Amino acid sequence: MNIIVCYKIAAEEQDIVVRQDRTLSFERAEWKIGQYDLNAVEAGVKIMEEVGGKVSALSVGDKTLDNSKLKKSILSRGPSDLCLVIDENLKDADTYLTALTLAGAARKIGFDLILCGEGSADLYNQQVGIQLGEMLGVPVVNAVSKITPQGESILVERNLEDEVEVLEISLPAVVSVSSDINISRIPGMKEILGASKKPVVTWTLQDLEVVDDTKRLKLESVLAPEQMDRKKIILESDSAENIAVFCEYIRKELR
Repeated sequence: MNIIVCYKIAAEEQDIVVRQDRTLSFERAEWKIGQYDLNAVEAGVKIMEEVGGKVSALSVGDKTLDNSKLKKSILSRGPSDLCLVIDENLKDADTYLTALTLAGAARKIGFDLILCGEGSADLYNQQVGIQLGEMLGVPVVNAVSKITPQGESILVERNLEDEVEVLEISLPAVVSVSSDINISRIPGMKEILGASKKPVVTWTLQDLEVVDDTKRLKLESVLAPEQMDRKKIILESDSAENIAVFCEYIRKELR
């Protein structure tokens, strides 16, 4: 089975600095693979280990992606190779352009199954997987907590509010997995050293013939929330009286 696992890099949260004007500085931030995407990578590698085939890691973005540490980080987790679409027009790309670019790359690579995380680690829009499936014209399902290969199809499970939904999906397909599908593996020294020997292919939007002249979203600004002093109101017990007092405090804040 030819599997593509999509991932996005995000800034390490603890390295982000909030300036006095509430704007964010990423100058000192380390970049990492989004945690939700690591679940998709692990799911793809487990399927490959079970039925054979190949897992290709795929990401799109600006020149920040061209980082040897990040490349080793993803390849040490089991993918056979890495495909990157690096283009400055992909800086702060919206979900539509991201999905459009992933679709172009996926057609070039070839696939039976594409796996995405439930959302990106930064914006968490949860839109790319759905849009990607629509653009490729293949079945797409999200919030998947278990995948069982069955030849020309896969059996997937989704944990709903009070039941488990089981679906049989014909391949090729796009699946967005939930964070409870697995615990992503931690690479050992052998995997990290072997990662540098795996092939990496880099494309641009022009290479994929991806054209998107429509500006759907324009990022005006990103501001941190205004800082507020804690109220420091402590209720010592969960008595009926204290619960009533707690509710009254909440009502006052919401007015």
